[in-house]
Formats: sequence, C-alpha cells, structure tokens
Amino acid sequence: MSKRALLVLFLVVGASGCSTGTSLTPGATLLSGLSEYHGDMQRFGSSPARWPERQRAGGALKTIVTATVGASSEFYRLIDLDIRKREFIITMRENSVRADRMQEMKDELARMNDEIALLKQVIRKQLAGLPLHSDFEKRVEEAATRGLLNMALDDFSSNGQRDGAGTRSTQVGEFIVTDLGTYASVRAPEGQTFRCFIFGVAEDGAGIKCDPAALVGH
Repeated sequence: MSKRALLVLFLVVGASGCSTGTSLTPGATLLSGLSEYHGDMQRFGSSPARWPERQRAGGALKTIVTATVGASSEFYRLIDLDIRKREFIITMRENSVRADRMQEMKDELARMNDEIALLKQVIRKQLAGLPLHSDFEKRVEEAATRGLLNMALDDFSSNGQRDGAGTRSTQVGEFIVTDLGTYASVRAPEGQTFRCFIFGVAEDGAGIKCDPAALVGH
C-alpha cells in the first residue's frame, strides 16, 4: 500500500479516535499539507517550465484534503483555480503577450478571484466540522488548529503577498490565536499563554503540540 493510501486509511480510521499525549490529527495534517503546497509553489512558481511540478503539488494537496476534509469538490476547485491563476500570472509577465490578450487574462483573473472568495466561504464551513480532539486537555490544541486553518484559508490564493510579514491573530471561542510563523501563540481566557508547534509531515500525518509558554525550552 502506498504512503498516501496509508495516510487516507490512518485518518479515516483514526479521526474519531481519542488518545492521550501528542497525536496526529486531521486538522494539523491539513495545515502541514497547505504549508508544503505553499513552499512548493514558491520554488516552482516563477518558471513556465515547472508547470508539471505545480500540477503534482496540487494533486498532492488534493490527496491531503481527501484524507482530512473528505471529497470536497469546492476545495479541489480552489486548488485548481490557484494553479490556473499562477499560470496566468507567469504568462502575463512575458513581453510577447498581445495587449488584447492581456486584457482578457486580467478579466479572467478577476472572475477567478470572485469564485475563489465564494469557494472559501463554503470551505470554511467544511473546516468548522473537521473532527478534532475536544476533551478538556485538548482545547488549546483545538483552538490553535482552527485558528491557524482559518488564517491559512484566508491566505490561500490571495492577491496579497504576506510571506511572514508581521503577525496576525484570530479569536476561536474564548482563545486568541496568533500566527508567529514558526509557531502559534494561544492565549487562554484565564490569561495563560501557550506555544503551539506542528510536528510531522503531511504525507505521514501531522499533529499539533501546545505547551505553557513558561515551560518552552525547559
């Protein structure tokens, strides 16, 4: 059985399970997959000749989506549109593009952006139903995962280029989740702060671990 098939089997069987300590979760695995896809696109994103690699990266992310969210036609379409947008942008940088064709492509990009915005609304509802650990000890991890997923979806195929500039926060229930790039900070309603890290890789499954900030490094 292939590694990707094993991943699908693991997540389908284990998503509703409960365990103690650190564990692999659908939410963290999806986050890891989105991060890997973004990294691949940064490496392959400027060369017309790297089209096959961009297609493979999109296919790999669809596999992760299937294993974590399920067979989401909206998420698949979002990935396809992102890849298509990138091909348009690469082509538009070529000096050989005619003026009339350039305008056609700009108009098509605007339509794609409108569709992407609508798709994100549907996908956000799908992510809200993603099964995560919800016992008391895991509330911080759940808040971190949901907050990071919401911000990752905002970034996906966005016209704005963030690339780690500055920090952002979002509220998940009573928790405040801040994306700090290499880790997330979660502030609990009682005022305690936690540092949360993704471990593992998307192809094998990933998890998230949160520790009280005072204990990090000890």
